[in-house]
Amino acid sequence: MSEPPPQLNISEAEIRSVYREGEDAIVLLVQGLLSRITTIETELREVKDQLKKDSRNSSKPPSGDGFKKRTKSLRKKSERPSGGQKCHPGSTLEWRENVDEVLVHGVSECQSCGHSLSSRAVIDHELRQVHELPAIKLQVIEHQAEVKCCPQCAALSRGNFPVGVTNVVQYGSALRSVMVYLMSAQLLPSARTCEVLSELLNCEISEGTLYSAREQCFEQLAAVDAQIKAGVEAAAVSHFDETGLRVKRKLWWLHVASTAELTYYFVHSKRGRAAIDEMGVLPNFNGISVHDGWSSYFSYSCVHALCNAHHLRELCFVVERYEQSWADEMMTLLVDIKRAVDIAKAAARKVLHPLQQVVFEQSYHRILGHGFMANPLPPVDENAPKKRGRPKQSRP
Repeated sequence: MSEPPPQLNISEAEIRSVYREGEDAIVLLVQGLLSRITTIETELREVKDQLKKDSRNSSKPPSGDGFKKRTKSLRKKSERPSGGQKCHPGSTLEWRENVDEVLVHGVSECQSCGHSLSSRAVIDHELRQVHELPAIKLQVIEHQAEVKCCPQCAALSRGNFPVGVTNVVQYGSALRSVMVYLMSAQLLPSARTCEVLSELLNCEISEGTLYSAREQCFEQLAAVDAQIKAGVEAAAVSHFDETGLRVKRKLWWLHVASTAELTYYFVHSKRGRAAIDEMGVLPNFNGISVHDGWSSYFSYSCVHALCNAHHLRELCFVVERYEQSWADEMMTLLVDIKRAVDIAKAAARKVLHPLQQVVFEQSYHRILGHGFMANPLPPVDENAPKKRGRPKQSRP
């Protein structure tokens, strides 16, 4: 008995040939075609799912959105009107009693008849204050260390230059700090940083000088870097994530471990466990690790918690792609729980009220039940060979 062709475009002659072979051949042909159709439908759905995903409803980075970038927020619309709120104190410039400079604008003649007022005494002033930047210019400071000759032994003694003043001509620490700040904090490319310093300060600086300043800053911050790493490692709860970046035109990964007060960065050519081990935080971490579910994180023995920001994005995808109401309910519940926790923290309570916890847990499990009903787990084939790892999840 011949095997049914795997493709769908079967000619009439081939169909008649199978028909003449008998009932079993027809069954085998139909089964093959149905299997192929199922495979095509699965692949098509996966492609459609990928097309529907962006940085707002999945873990895709914003750079992958292309020209379809959207700015819709996951936050629910506030009931308050836009703009300034009633009873809000607002923010405005304050009158200063002590000023840096006073400019007097005189009056020399009467603005009504033109009579000279140059000899008249001033009876009052109208005052206005302007908050302004001083003239921005590069200041050159010359340091002169005295040299004296001892009348007793004729030895020469020299004064000491300040710490950091080591070259005949050099850039000062404040200016070098601005270089590092523009590149590392404001993320300006080196060429743009040189342009800013040139236009604002009339200071022509090479890119090599910028990198030298940043390298020196890195070396001086080694002790601080070690303290941050130790603080994150010892925390009760820490957050872990990774994102791609380009290093010499190649894809590398920026790994981050953070708490509410501390953030530790680590750049590596790998994304998985090799990089995380070399980073050296998770291997010794005993607290609660909050992450996006990347499989490499689960290989560590600490307690794991999944990031709700990623949950909200994925639930948003289920709502938009498959219109399943349970996902929208879960999004609302997660936001309500966060709001309740924020209120509890503001009231100096560390945890939610036990009754609140019970209500939230009941709602959580009820909504999960609806989700499982809408997306049942795939049937388990008892005769199929066992596979390593967790079973594949069903798709909505």
